[in-house]
Amino acid sequence: MARVVLAMSGGVDSSVAAHLLLKQGYDVVGVFMRHGHQSPVACDSNRRPGAQLPIVERLDHKQGCCTAADAEDARRVADKLGIPFYALNLDKEFSRIIDYFVDEYTTGRTPNPCVQCNNWIKFGKLFDYADSIGAEYVATGHYARLQLQPDGSPALLRGRDLHKDQSYVLFGVERALLSRMLLPVGEYEKAEIRKLAATLDMNVAEKKDSQEICFVTSGRYDDFVRACRGDRDTSGELVTTDGAVVGQHEGIEGFTVGQRKGLGVALGEPKFVVQIDPESRRVTLGDREQLLREGLTAADSNWLVDEADIPADCQVQIRYNATPVDAALDLQPGNRLRLRFAEPQRGVAPGQAVVCYDGQRTLGGGWIE
Repeated sequence: MARVVLAMSGGVDSSVAAHLLLKQGYDVVGVFMRHGHQSPVACDSNRRPGAQLPIVERLDHKQGCCTAADAEDARRVADKLGIPFYALNLDKEFSRIIDYFVDEYTTGRTPNPCVQCNNWIKFGKLFDYADSIGAEYVATGHYARLQLQPDGSPALLRGRDLHKDQSYVLFGVERALLSRMLLPVGEYEKAEIRKLAATLDMNVAEKKDSQEICFVTSGRYDDFVRACRGDRDTSGELVTTDGAVVGQHEGIEGFTVGQRKGLGVALGEPKFVVQIDPESRRVTLGDREQLLREGLTAADSNWLVDEADIPADCQVQIRYNATPVDAALDLQPGNRLRLRFAEPQRGVAPGQAVVCYDGQRTLGGGWIE
């Protein structure tokens, strides 16, 4: 019986994933990843075996993950299914995620910490833990699929439920690890997962999906960045595309390309953030049409297929919830790529991931420059 380490967040997806893995005959070990940047009440991974984690409510309005309440939900499911459950202290590893998050916003880019969490922790550090306990696989509750190709190699595909597809956030996983990954809920619709959880009498059957960044547990992202970055001043001018100064802002970390709301200035007509200059600390506002871009370049690319199999034409997503669009793909030296859209696209934000697809298959991608 193959052993698998399952990342259990306390949500319905990873909870049902545990049931599905057991049903498939795996020896499942549930793991909750805790860190020190959550609600003021944190879970204790050093409690005696079998002891319950404290039940606490989030102290703010956001629906995130990684709180002590989430840990308790995960433990209840593990106890119900009869699988071992451990809470791993990954404070040091999460600090790397937070440093990345703060650095990107402070330099005028829009980070995606959930992608990096998958790259560095869920399909990074968890493999170290899996190796330490003799586990062959690492599993999560992501809505994506793995399918063996004729040559025996695994391909990462979109989830069956395209409205919940999470293949975008998995593009950066090391290709060599695909053969050791399990994604049991990827073959299901979200409604089926909730129904199955209810049938199994899981307390998380109707629990809301996590929608916020787990370490920003109160306030706004820009407040969090300012609290972490020290005394560095990123305030500056709000300008229009013709250079006219129309206001001041408290910091470039409060903006992202494509943003419309919360600009801090009223100009009588809708305006959008079209550029953020970290050197001058100017945020440029323009019309919707001025967001249009013919293409983009991206760095630090990661490919889940052989380079020879990367097509010249593909479909791309420039944000997690973006509609895939056709584009011409050109690989560049230095682990970079260039894309030219079939039709101009709005909201190309430096720092976000761009992910390339060939139909249902995830090819790979990079980080928008």
